[in-house]
Amino acid sequence: MNANRLNRRQLLGAASAGSLAALAPSVMTSGATPGTGAGKLAILGGAPIRTKPFPGWPIWDKEHDEPPVVSVLRSGVWSRAGVVAEFEKKYAEMMGARRCLATTHGTTALLTALNVLGVGIGDEVLVGPYTFIASIDVIFLTGALPIMVDTDPETFQVNPDRMEAKISEHTKAILPVHILGLPANMDKINAIAEKHNLLVLEDACQAWLAEWRGKKCGTLGDLGCFSFQNSKHLTCGEGGAVVGNDDGLMDRCHSYHNFGRPYGQTMLTLSGYATLGTKCRMTEFQAAILLAQMTRLEEQTRRRGENADYLTSRLKEIPGILPARLYDGATRAAYHLYPFRYRQEQFGGVRRDKFMAALRAEGIPCSSGYGPINRDPFFEHTLRSNNFRRAYSKARLDRCRQENHCPDNDQLCREAVWLSQNLLLGTRQDMDDIADAIEKIYENRAALV
Repeated sequence: MNANRLNRRQLLGAASAGSLAALAPSVMTSGATPGTGAGKLAILGGAPIRTKPFPGWPIWDKEHDEPPVVSVLRSGVWSRAGVVAEFEKKYAEMMGARRCLATTHGTTALLTALNVLGVGIGDEVLVGPYTFIASIDVIFLTGALPIMVDTDPETFQVNPDRMEAKISEHTKAILPVHILGLPANMDKINAIAEKHNLLVLEDACQAWLAEWRGKKCGTLGDLGCFSFQNSKHLTCGEGGAVVGNDDGLMDRCHSYHNFGRPYGQTMLTLSGYATLGTKCRMTEFQAAILLAQMTRLEEQTRRRGENADYLTSRLKEIPGILPARLYDGATRAAYHLYPFRYRQEQFGGVRRDKFMAALRAEGIPCSSGYGPINRDPFFEHTLRSNNFRRAYSKARLDRCRQENHCPDNDQLCREAVWLSQNLLLGTRQDMDDIADAIEKIYENRAALV
């Protein structure tokens, strides 16, 4: 092997195979420096790589952010009014969408959109299992059946190559989730939807400003939904939005979220309570906070992207660490979370929980992410409920159960490790600390077995 061509992964691999000594003369000649030199693992009593905290979240600028909220407080107009309308206008412009409707949560945004698209009892909706539970809950809450489509472990996204096999005469829509702020493969998903005459509702609740071929995620289907919950990049504690380009659909969304009162040009001839609806109107306080947060979103998104790219360049050289791959059509990722897969067999059999404990001890917060929530008790409990047994035949319910088998997702849930978005708001040195900590664990993995 030509040592001048060794990359970091090969160097670490050589060290793990016990062959570093043989390479040492040529390595030194090439100027490479093996390892981090960090010594004993912190979890075993050594000095941690990092003791400085990462940037906190959410970010609040007293001078810039508080006056609009105080103004709302003093106005006495706290329910939906002009500030919400201003937010909707600016968010639609930022997303490149014709319209935006603000709601109380991302979950209520999804429920609003599904109801307006006509999804309900008797229908099936294709959705991936690697997501927050709300993406599945909202389908059940309309009375429809979620049909699970397995995950592409390399990208952490729903696998469009598994979709067509799940389509039946009852399939009404596809609900792709741009999970972790990484774009799903919308070329393939939209092509499948067009071929089979299906609706597409994008769950972009973690994907503000993420892009597919230069278009914002959430604007590539019939409707798109967003969340502004406390951990989100654009946050007001709780909040959501539906965006779309069809005035008729958006008028009905507005009506649905306001008790079914008629709204807009498409409902001019209606009066009273025109359609079935609910109340999930955003407050003026929420909108004021969001407007303040929006002024920083573009710069923060740019910084997360740059830091994620750099971190990936470091981590992909460490054996057993596989950062998420972006599809070729993904022109921008939002990185609500930075995910990678951990292969314990390349860390000498060290279990993921031990690896994460060691990483936290080095000063790097991390988590294991989603479990296989499609196999949590709520799924079977819903299928066994009186309402669903009245609405569906045993054969339809059994089909839903049979399709709820996603082995690739199960494997991903055993391997995934997440870094939260606020870590990516740090400096280049912060990213080096993360990579150095993982390298340190790799080099000392035998001590953890």
